[in-house]
This record gives sequence, structure tokens and C-alpha cells, in this order.
Amino acid sequence: MASDQPKIAAFFDLDRTLIDVNSAVLYARFEHRNKRISAWHVFLTAFYTVLYHVNVLDMERAYEQASKIYRGLPEQELEQRAREFFFTEIDHRLQPGARQALAEHRQLGHELVLLTSSSSYQAAAACESWGLDHWIANRFPCESGLLTGTVAKPLCYGSGKVTYAEEWAADRNIDLAASYFYSDSYSDLPMLQRVGFPKVVNPDPKLKVFSRQQNWPILDWALV
Repeated sequence: MASDQPKIAAFFDLDRTLIDVNSAVLYARFEHRNKRISAWHVFLTAFYTVLYHVNVLDMERAYEQASKIYRGLPEQELEQRAREFFFTEIDHRLQPGARQALAEHRQLGHELVLLTSSSSYQAAAACESWGLDHWIANRFPCESGLLTGTVAKPLCYGSGKVTYAEEWAADRNIDLAASYFYSDSYSDLPMLQRVGFPKVVNPDPKLKVFSRQQNWPILDWALV
């Protein structure tokens, strides 16, 4: 039966892929403007972003430090902050090429999946606004509705993205070998190699070199 046939998904990274910036820095500035974090935290976020772009960041340590800031905060409040941030600072940043790619995969009947290292709260808002079907992102444990100041492991980052994508795909009869992943970052290499159709968007220096060696498509989504 046709319904038993494996399905195809198109996975999309968020920062510097669907959008033209790293949202972590914008979020830190947003929190600082609202007097919820210090200027030092904004500086650290910007510094970590530079390390991330050149592929030397210890992401687990960075996330552990960031999560501690929100220990004891009601999850509902953080979710509201994230939605406000997304719809004021991020929503309009969807790149022209990204909008076109989403439309093309949607027309082909592919499952559209946001696969991101950002928070589950921002990922949910992005799917709602841009019409993706599912999201896979970092989650933050709670107790009695309050954030514990930790992040769920493994991180949705690097090989962790593959772990979560494989679990998600197995539950929904998705054929990863026939699926797509769009990303800008060398840290996403495990997932780019896991799918049948890796697509590189405005890549960081290390991924650009690797992609050329592999003859992978390199896309510029600032252009249609």
C-alpha cells in the first residue's frame, strides 16, 4: 500500500541558514534591553558565537552556563519571552532562498522539519509562522513548572542532531537516505552526511572547504 511507503523529510537548520544571523546574540541583546541579563552575558554570548563560527566552541559548556541563568523561572514565562523575541526580532529575517526552498519541498509533499540547536520555544514559534510541520530542538527540564537550570542531553547539536532525527524519522517512517538537510555549519556535518541530499547554505569556512571537496551544492539564500 502507498501509505506504507517510506516518506521524505527536508530538515532545516535555523541560524545562518533559514535566517541570516545567529539568533543567540540577538536574544542576549533582547534580554539585556529588558534588564534580565547583564552586559557581561551579552559579551559572552557574542564571544561564544565567534567560537562557534570557527568550530572551536564547547557547546555543552556554553549551554550549561546559559541555562543556569533561568533556574527557578516559570517555563511559561520563558516561553512567552521567546515568542515575543521571535516575532519582533526573527520572523522577518527568513531568507528569500529559504522561503523558496520551503515552498518547493512543501509542494513535493515532503515533511518540513526545523532541526536546530536553539530552544524548543523559539523552534515552535518558527514552525508556527513559517509553516514547517515539525521541530527538533533543545529542551529544558522543569520541575513543578519551574526550569531546573539544565538542558536535556544529548544536546541537539552535532551528532546529537542525528540521534534526535533518527528517533523522529523511525517513529514516522521517514527514509533519511532519501531526505534533505540544509545547514551552514561544519558542526552539522554528522547530519549532513546522514541524509541522502546534503545542502550547504552560506557555509562557515570549514564547511565551505569540505563541501567543495565533496562536490556538495553550496547555496546562497540571500538570493532567490
